[in-house]
Amino acid sequence: MKTSINAWSVKADTGFADMFREISEAGFDGIELNLDAPGAVHGLSMNTTDAELDEIKALSEKYNLPIVSISSSMHGGMWGDHDPAVREHAKDVLRRQIYLAKKLGADGVLMVPGGMGEGRTLLDSWKNSIIAMKEMKEEVKGCGIKIGVENVWNGFFTSPFDMVHFLDELDCPEYAVYFDAGNMHAFSWSEYWTEILAGRIVKVHVKGYKRNKGSINQGGVWCDITDADIRWDKVIPSLKAGGFDGYLTAEVGKTDPDQSWPDYYKMVREQVQVLCDYAK
Repeated sequence: MKTSINAWSVKADTGFADMFREISEAGFDGIELNLDAPGAVHGLSMNTTDAELDEIKALSEKYNLPIVSISSSMHGGMWGDHDPAVREHAKDVLRRQIYLAKKLGADGVLMVPGGMGEGRTLLDSWKNSIIAMKEMKEEVKGCGIKIGVENVWNGFFTSPFDMVHFLDELDCPEYAVYFDAGNMHAFSWSEYWTEILAGRIVKVHVKGYKRNKGSINQGGVWCDITDADIRWDKVIPSLKAGGFDGYLTAEVGKTDPDQSWPDYYKMVREQVQVLCDYAK
């Protein structure tokens, strides 16, 4: 397995050129970029030009730092919305991610189905998400990009069986799992998810989380990846046994104001490498 970091983990006012240089110097094997609203200094947008994408791709090649996937902050419950126009916008976001992935050499994107709220139940959100994603099946088939649905803290995927059921209902090989190995740790065990999702996981986020009292459903705190009580020695071999041997992408934040950003990047890279070593 290889080390990667999400661009959200990079100092917010860092431009693309400095970001690629600094992340490369820290020793990472790859980087994940994000589709965001306009204004993010090192974020992609719906309006990023092809010329700008060519410049970003050139930086990736210059620093030997592949762009491994395209995440996004723009799904925001749109897939589960009752309004077909809102779901159509969700499709446009996904279309843009796929386009960006192709232009930048990535082979996968992250998307978040669901989104409950006033007047929209879990069942409503499930049905609406399935409808919208099925409407895109013929469009995404054969596109060469894996579309990973992620287990985020939105109450939609609270079990790996949910993800299996969801993907089986879609019945499309391009739809797969973007597995976040920390987002369920407060209420479940990551290594149990990897066993059930074996063969479906195409991308992985890693982060640190430590439970209160070491028990599920007692809350907890975010922490450094290697300070977590996630059983990485079981999670990583289970991922590999299930067929995953790609990038482990850190999605973390700097918390020590006295630590320099270069030292922070190197620390995160070393922590992700510890996880990679469990796959040997």
